[in-house]
Amino acid sequence: MLNLIAAWLRVALLCAALFAGGTASGKPAAILVFGDSLSAEYGLPRDAGWVRLLSDRVAKEAAQYSVVNASISGETTSGGRTRLPQLLKQHQPSVVVLQLGANDGLRGLSLTAMRENLATMVRTSRAAGAQVLLVGMRIPPNYGREYSERFAAVYAQLAREERAALVPFLLDGFADDLAYFQADRIHPAERAQPRMLETVWRQLAPLLRTKRR
Repeated sequence: MLNLIAAWLRVALLCAALFAGGTASGKPAAILVFGDSLSAEYGLPRDAGWVRLLSDRVAKEAAQYSVVNASISGETTSGGRTRLPQLLKQHQPSVVVLQLGANDGLRGLSLTAMRENLATMVRTSRAAGAQVLLVGMRIPPNYGREYSERFAAVYAQLAREERAALVPFLLDGFADDLAYFQADRIHPAERAQPRMLETVWRQLAPLLRTKRR
């Protein structure tokens, strides 16, 4: 009987930790940001990127979580699909913020392959017990208007089919304003990072149990 009671208590404690957004060990549950240079502070001062700003905000408003930035400049959906399983095993995230695809589009890669890679990453993340926030992008019509429109549509279609949360466009509100970009006219400048954070936070916050303001 004592063994049964002890086992029941262990299960109850585990459920309580998971419900609170933490882990059974008491450590904060991980939010894994899995992206490319847009999330990897490319060309920015250290700790100036939107992911670091997200980490600071989470510490204040959802301290039961912590942010892990596994973004790499130049990453494609193919590379991400290969890397993700090990990261899921290592960090055991509660939420995966999936911000990939821009490099596929800028290189004119297959949109069918891009969609398949993203879908696989969404499903792999869910199978590991994580919620998924898919971050959408748009690209200039370098490869024609049809390609750029099909590229943008991938995110909304995939989010709908997989019932995943969606940020429609990471650069929403300033994509046409060069004042918010670095000299390469591709990567957002430091002044754009708080806007990117707000765009992501609007969709991420409902996935977390945040403090009321």
